Amino acid sequence: MKIFLDTADIEEIRTVARWGVLDGVTTNPTLFAKTSGRSYEDVLKEICGITSGPVSAEVVAEDVDGMLTEGRAFAKLAPNIVVKVPMSEEGLEAMSRFAEEGIKTNCTLIFTANQGLLAAKAGASLLSPFVGRLDDINQDGMIVVRELAEIVAIHELESEVLAASIRNPVHMTQAALAGAHIATIPFKVLQQMVHHPLTDKGIVQFRSDWDKARQALAAKAEGTKTPA
Repeated sequence: MKIFLDTADIEEIRTVARWGVLDGVTTNPTLFAKTSGRSYEDVLKEICGITSGPVSAEVVAEDVDGMLTEGRAFAKLAPNIVVKVPMSEEGLEAMSRFAEEGIKTNCTLIFTANQGLLAAKAGASLLSPFVGRLDDINQDGMIVVRELAEIVAIHELESEVLAASIRNPVHMTQAALAGAHIATIPFKVLQQMVHHPLTDKGIVQFRSDWDKARQALAAKAEGTKTPA
C-alpha cells in the first residue's frame, strides 16, 4: 500500500521523505491556502523536487475548457504531476480528454462506488473516495473504498483506489484492509501511526537500563584499579 502525504507544507514533506515512507503527495486549494507568500506553481515544483512519486495538483475551474487549461499548465511543471479533477459531468469529460493526451488524473470528491466506476471508465488514474466526510454525515465511508477496490480488481481496471479524507490511524488500518492501493493522510495522522505509549515507554526504559548498566560497570572498573 502506498502512502501519500496530504499537505502543501514543504517541511512536512521533507520530514516524511527522510523517513523513507513517502510515495507521493496530494494538495488542494484549501491546503495551499495555509501556505503564504508563494505561488501554487512554485510550491508544486518544489514538492516534485522532493518526491518522484505522484503529486496531485487540483484545478479550480468548473467548466471543461477551464479544467483543461489549468490541468495542462500543471502537467508542464513536472513529469510526476497528476491533475486533480472533481467528480462532475464536466470533470468526466475533462478526465477523458486528459487521458487522450497522456495526462494522468486524480478524480476527487468521490462519495459512491458508482462515481468511482465512472471516473475509471473516463480514464482517471486515481480514484479518491472521501472517507471522513462520509463518516461526518453518519455513513460508513470505508464501504466505498471496499466496493471500489473490488470493482477495480474484478474488472481489471487500470485505476488505483486512493482513500482520502483520512482522519485517524484507525481509518488508515481500515483502508489497508479494505484493499485501497493508496491512502493520503495528514502529517499529524502519520505521526500518530508512528507512536504508541508502550513503544515510547519501552524506549525510555531500555535507555535507562542501559545507562544504569554502564554506570555499574564503570564503578566496578574504578573499584578494581590498583593503587599507584
